[in-house]
Amino acid sequence: MKSLKSLSLRVLAALVLSGTFALPMHAAANWFPLGPYGGDARCFAADPGNSKHLYLGTASGWIYESRDGGGTWSRLSQIRDRNDLIIDHIRTDARNPRRLVVGAWIVDHPDGGMFISEDGGKTWNDVPQMHGQSVRSLTRSDSNPDVMVAGTLQGVFRTIDNGLHWNQISPAGSTEIHEVQSVAIDPKNPQIIYAGTWHLPWKTVDGGAHWENIKQGIIEDSDVFSILIDPTQPQTVYLSACSGIYKSVNAGALFKKAPGIPSAARRTRKLLQDPGHLSTVYAGTTQGLYRTLDAGQTWGPLTPDNVIVNDVYVDPKDSGHVLLATDHAGVLRSDDFAASFHQSNTGFSARQVVAFATDSIHPAVVYAGVVNDKEEGGVFQSVDGGVHWRQDSVGLNGRDVYSLASTPAGTLLAGTTHGIFRLEGEIWVNTGQWLKNVSHEKRPAAKSAVPSRDDSRLTNQPMVDSIVYSMVSDGNVSTFAGTSDGLVHSENDGVAWTPMSTLHMGEVRFFAVERGIMLAAGLKRMSLSTNGGARWASLALPAALTQISAVAVDGNMNLWVGGREGVFYSSDSGATWRPIHNLEIPQVDGIYFDRTGNRILLTTANSTMVFAVQLPDHTVRYWETGWRLRFARPMGTHLLAATLYDGVVIQPKMVDSEFGKQFSGTAPKASSAGAGSQ
Repeated sequence: MKSLKSLSLRVLAALVLSGTFALPMHAAANWFPLGPYGGDARCFAADPGNSKHLYLGTASGWIYESRDGGGTWSRLSQIRDRNDLIIDHIRTDARNPRRLVVGAWIVDHPDGGMFISEDGGKTWNDVPQMHGQSVRSLTRSDSNPDVMVAGTLQGVFRTIDNGLHWNQISPAGSTEIHEVQSVAIDPKNPQIIYAGTWHLPWKTVDGGAHWENIKQGIIEDSDVFSILIDPTQPQTVYLSACSGIYKSVNAGALFKKAPGIPSAARRTRKLLQDPGHLSTVYAGTTQGLYRTLDAGQTWGPLTPDNVIVNDVYVDPKDSGHVLLATDHAGVLRSDDFAASFHQSNTGFSARQVVAFATDSIHPAVVYAGVVNDKEEGGVFQSVDGGVHWRQDSVGLNGRDVYSLASTPAGTLLAGTTHGIFRLEGEIWVNTGQWLKNVSHEKRPAAKSAVPSRDDSRLTNQPMVDSIVYSMVSDGNVSTFAGTSDGLVHSENDGVAWTPMSTLHMGEVRFFAVERGIMLAAGLKRMSLSTNGGARWASLALPAALTQISAVAVDGNMNLWVGGREGVFYSSDSGATWRPIHNLEIPQVDGIYFDRTGNRILLTTANSTMVFAVQLPDHTVRYWETGWRLRFARPMGTHLLAATLYDGVVIQPKMVDSEFGKQFSGTAPKASSAGAGSQ
């Protein structure tokens, strides 16, 4: 029976990792998303019969739903379980609100597709004729809802049967009408179609049989991001481009540039008329939201210029209710006609959490570090184990946070794209100074844990502007940071840092320490110290491993390393490496030694499982989470994990998923002559 269970674990892991074994969507509910809320929001769509019932598209394939006008959000589904789809367009059907059509594309790759749901967005089917198309624009005809038009990198496509079949209506192989970023259909005549490309707009009046370039008045080579046709006066056409906003009153025969906004450096991604006041037009730009109240004669800003607006929604039954889908800040909401905005992201999380720390004094206080969210990102703090979060990023100035550590004194440190920062009160301060004339053998005494800023040992030179990939406290007085310029350490609560001159490694991406055993690694090399860093020895990688993505040292002083080819451990200071018997998990991206549980926690980039290797007998336990993960950490009696793009998720307390069973592996036990032998 033991061998049968071990085989079941291996087979199940292989099936999940290969994508052959597909879990039902309800499995995602096993582990609950917690935030931090916010991130990149891409587009809105409204239920035609209920303006408070909204859909939200994201940059990770997820669609969210709100039943209260964007006050709160819930995850609806991830299209085809793909996290690489950018959803910029969701189209509803007034005749059947449960029918949704989505156009999607992929960054830096000419791929994407179109997808249809018949059950309100719970499940999705590919549209075969649009398979692989990078869909950059999508609209539905007001006068004939069976007609829809899509713009792709290849050209303009149309359906006349509500999305079932599509045909290209722009010339195949055209050197002009391709890379179609925007489309619009005349509200009274579906044969009249406008298409905006990365190089000026085009128009057809006969359903695509003939096209003309409508560039009169537009600066040459302008990317056309949005086209808006007045529903009551189709001769009035608004158009946004990288060179500004333009208006035509003769159906595109001549455009005139609107004064005031935007300059060439401010791109307008979205134009939207207020359905209740057609002379009011909103312009969502890469430098904030603008509005005209006089049909384009004058424009004024409504938000700070650091807000990147991807889409705008105005409630057709309440013009005072305005929503913005933004980069970094998620959904912004106004209930006072856009006079003021506030974040409205409860339930919506599109954060890329890459760092995590638990306060060394107060275990319920946890921190998450995010990347790619600029001023809206940085560090988030929770005082209740991750249930609620607040942003604590003042002083980081938009830096990405790659690593976090809480010192024994309870001080929080952040490793960023540009140096190490220390949280002092509610402000992050660049540690900014090195200790001078202090060799590794003559470290500052522990009593100098928090030196004053005028400490005579501090240099006046700023700290090297390094990328800080990893940061680890040894639980005593030392904190280590692996940087793009090598390994540094602090003995004084992170106030000042000393290079680890005994380690000759130019870049340290990964670092682990346990009971004086230190393992430092770059992508292709590793070094080990068994005496607290006084001396280091280079280690050979496991023969099967081509690149390192994670390391750890466990309480039995065994070494662990993982990468694309799996996870390996060594009980003899790196002289030999072994895989865990019957645990074949490629693409390992997270290895963590859980001291309390005396186990190794493993995650892989292409699976939705957390694996726990119990020490010392290497019994394996695992959980299906429903999410693709970066790493997992213990949180009281349960686990918390960081997803690839959707914030953190947590295991329900005292509840295992259907796959959370224990299997007895047959891996060899650790040798008694472990890495700690000296």
